[in-house]
Amino acid sequence: MGQEPTPREMGYYVALAQTGVEMVLPAVGGYFLDEWLDTKPWFTVIAAVLGFVLGFVHLLTILKQKERDESIDKKPP
Repeated sequence: MGQEPTPREMGYYVALAQTGVEMVLPAVGGYFLDEWLDTKPWFTVIAAVLGFVLGFVHLLTILKQKERDESIDKKPP
């Protein structure tokens, strides 16, 4: 079998999974809000776009942090 991931790697995996949830959950909330207020499809569309944009910004932040961490780890002492 392969090598166990380090705690830092596990943190990245959890953050990536969280980003996926951040992208989907607003659309689901918008759908239920539309059902409740009978405003289909406005809240679903607005929440889906907002969730996608904010999730993408979070994903870019995670990737920048990972790149920064890897560059620090590779610097010679």
